[in-house]
Amino acid sequence: MAEQGLKDFLQYLKFEKRYSPHTLTAYKNDLEQFQDYILDQFALEEITPVSHFHIRSWLASLKDNKQTARTINRKISSLNSFFRYQLKHSRVAKNPVRQLQSLRLPERLPSFVKETEMERLMEEVSFDEGFKGLTDRLICELLYQTGMRRSELGEMKTIDIEWSLRQVRILGKGNKERLVPVSPEMLESFKYYLSQKEQIESADNSHFLVLESGKPLYAGYIYKTVKRYLSLTTTLKKKSPHVLRHSFATHLLNNGANIQAIKELLGHSSLAATQIYTHNNIEKLKDIHKRNHPRG
Repeated sequence: MAEQGLKDFLQYLKFEKRYSPHTLTAYKNDLEQFQDYILDQFALEEITPVSHFHIRSWLASLKDNKQTARTINRKISSLNSFFRYQLKHSRVAKNPVRQLQSLRLPERLPSFVKETEMERLMEEVSFDEGFKGLTDRLICELLYQTGMRRSELGEMKTIDIEWSLRQVRILGKGNKERLVPVSPEMLESFKYYLSQKEQIESADNSHFLVLESGKPLYAGYIYKTVKRYLSLTTTLKKKSPHVLRHSFATHLLNNGANIQAIKELLGHSSLAATQIYTHNNIEKLKDIHKRNHPRG
C-alpha cells in the first residue's frame, strides 16, 4: 500500500470530510494494520494488485484473533472508503471491497439510565466543592439535557450559547450544526459558571468548560467524570457519556416526543439511526402489558 496514497487519503478525511481526530486515528490504524498484513503474508507493497482474496484473508485472521463483528465491519468500512478514494483518483482499476459483505451484527439495544435515577443524580448527589464540582455537574447536565456526544461537549465554545434564544449550538459530525434548547435554569448555571471561570488565571476563553488549570476538557476526563457520578445512582454495567445521550433520546420518546424531532436533536443524518430507540419503547410497552394485563 503506497505510503503517499495513504497520506493523501488521511489528508482528505481531515480537511475535506472534517473527521474528528479520534476517527482519523481509527482509519489510520485500520489501514496500517492491513498494510502490514499484506506485506507480511503476500509481500505486497502496492495497492494495485490487492484483491478481495487478500482482504478476505485479513478478515479471517481478525476473526481468528477474536475480533468482534462490529470491529471487523469498521475495518471493512475503512478499507472501502480508502479504495473508493483511490479509484476516484485512478490509482486502482476497481474497488475490491465491493465483493465483500459486512458481518451480521447481533441486535443491541442502547443502554439508558432510568428517569428516577437521573433525577436522583441531579437533585441528590453531592458533587465536589469548588470549580471542579461545578464543571463536573455541567458535564453530566449538558450530556443529558442536550444529548450531545462526548467529543461535541469537549469542543463546545462559549459563543455557542445563544442566551436570548435559550439554546446551544452544537457542531456535530461532518461539521454539521444543530440547535438544542436548554432550560432557563441551565442558563443561570452557565452564567454562574462563567463568573467563577473568570477567577482562573489564563483560563481558555474559547472553550466553555475547562479544567481547574484553565485548560479545555479532554475526552478521558469527561468519561471518568460521568462514570464516577453514574456509579452513585445506577447499577447499569455501562456508565459512559454515550449512555447519557441514549437516556436523553429514550426519555424524550417515552414522554411523547416525535421520532423526527429526536433525530434532529441528536444530529443523526438518517432516521434509521434514531429508530433504534423505538425498540426500547416497544420493550417498555411489552413489560407494562405483561405486568398489568390479566392475560399478559
